[in-house]
Amino acid sequence: MADQRVEKLANCYTGVVHDVMRGMGRRNFTLPPTITPLQPDTTLAGPAFTIEGRIDETADPHETLLAWTGLLSKAKPGHVWCAQPHTHLVAQMGELSAETLHAKGVLGCVIDGALRDTNFIIRLGFPCWGTHHTPRDIVGVWLPTGTDVDIMIGEVLVRPGDWLHGDRDGMVCIPAEILDEVIEAAVAAMRTESLVRKAILEGIDPQEAYLKYGKF
Repeated sequence: MADQRVEKLANCYTGVVHDVMRGMGRRNFTLPPTITPLQPDTTLAGPAFTIEGRIDETADPHETLLAWTGLLSKAKPGHVWCAQPHTHLVAQMGELSAETLHAKGVLGCVIDGALRDTNFIIRLGFPCWGTHHTPRDIVGVWLPTGTDVDIMIGEVLVRPGDWLHGDRDGMVCIPAEILDEVIEAAVAAMRTESLVRKAILEGIDPQEAYLKYGKF
């Protein structure tokens, strides 16, 4: 069931999903525009495996690497690695980590922070969203504080198992309890948009098309 929903959602685009959720009265579900795709042609959709952490410059390098590899071990196949590191100082995803997660069947990553080894990640084809790039890593300076916990990214609450959906336009978070309703409505809205597009191409006035189909 999860795989079918991943495919259905990935075939939608964030604009129509956004419009559906706005129409449902939802607010604060669009991630900040600073979080952008490393591979702009890539679409990412799936349930969130959430991570939170903090800077600790007194941490022992071995301690940080032990904690980081422990995070990688906990990552869930068929999920999106979603991190709130509470820092832009160090990268939260790099070559070996991306390779490990990709091999485990993790769908991609969304980070309110930095990426590194980006040429390798692009060649690997592991979808990544982040705010910027830096060569600095977590060794000796960053520790996780929780997994499968509620996190905030900008004004958006991301709970474990909520669904993330991103493309070139940005990223939205869909609460798990309304996922099926959102997917069904988004697919229907795309069908209606196709009818509007066809009407416009056939020369119908855009306002007339809007009034007829209730969509533009």
